[in-house]
Amino acid sequence: MTILVTGAAGFIGYHLSNRLLAQGCAIVGLDNLNQYYDRSLKNARLQLLKQHPHFIFEQTDLLDQEALTHIFTQHKITKVIHMAAQPGVRYSLTEPHAYINSNIIGFTNILECCRHASIEHLIYASSSSVYGANTKQPFQETDATNHPMSLYAATKKSNELMAHSYSSLYNIPTTGLRFFTVYGPWGRPDMALFKFTQKIINEEPIEVFNEGQLYRDFTYVTDIANLTLEMLNHPAQANPDWNAQTPDPSSSYSPYAIYNIGNSQPVKLLDFIRLLETAIGKPAILKMTPMQPGDVHSTYSDSSRIIDLCKMQPTTNIAEGIQAFVAWYQSYYKIAAPV
Repeated sequence: MTILVTGAAGFIGYHLSNRLLAQGCAIVGLDNLNQYYDRSLKNARLQLLKQHPHFIFEQTDLLDQEALTHIFTQHKITKVIHMAAQPGVRYSLTEPHAYINSNIIGFTNILECCRHASIEHLIYASSSSVYGANTKQPFQETDATNHPMSLYAATKKSNELMAHSYSSLYNIPTTGLRFFTVYGPWGRPDMALFKFTQKIINEEPIEVFNEGQLYRDFTYVTDIANLTLEMLNHPAQANPDWNAQTPDPSSSYSPYAIYNIGNSQPVKLLDFIRLLETAIGKPAILKMTPMQPGDVHSTYSDSSRIIDLCKMQPTTNIAEGIQAFVAWYQSYYKIAAPV
């Protein structure tokens, strides 16, 4: 079995690839190594993966359909974990075409390759952002997701719809995983934990949106990886009880499924910052700012469906996870802890 992991040099893709390699799997890692954030971090992740004899790296863009087709054929790909995407809510406000190219056209190319290669299972990253303007919480996969609040969210919702069409037309098992605010070592520099850590250490003010009155369901990357990899053993299947009169949006008459993966313990942003101050050993300088366009007030996952299926659940609490990230950050950037 050869598994293709797209976005292998990215945050979640790196952790997934590393875990699969530790299990003895053969991995083809695909990444275009773009400059959305510091490429040196991507290259550092990649160098660690390249130490494994069963890891092959392909630097390819999702828009290059010919190159993708060659990769699927040459390496005899059997399963796909698709993590490559243009991430970030705020960036989508200024660079919308990056999201259309990567998340819509790029995903179409992946689906076409899966179709022609008769892939056994496609797992792809969706996002909690698809819940958009919903205020009913916790979010459940059966909730409507028709009111995205950013183009990023709209592209992730589109991915779910596109996957369903390929499951329906070509019987490809597709599983979409709605990740909730993933954090941890090797995280992305554009995310709050990374930015806050950097600024607290450098004694610079941090922007606190909506004056800290935000709640996020922070989910540790190892918990995300564990559940995602377990899902490889559970390819989506047709739901025999699916009813076209009262359709369940999380399943289908075709081999298609959607699952939340979250810690199910929303944390207030100000409490998150206090925990980070404790882990770093320095106070934060807070710059209170209004709510930002595209943001939502709260995310809260009901992950009971995937927990019941996989017989495992997230176990890392927020204090432990933040401490692990800070320890990695200080080690990676060679920063001494405050005395």
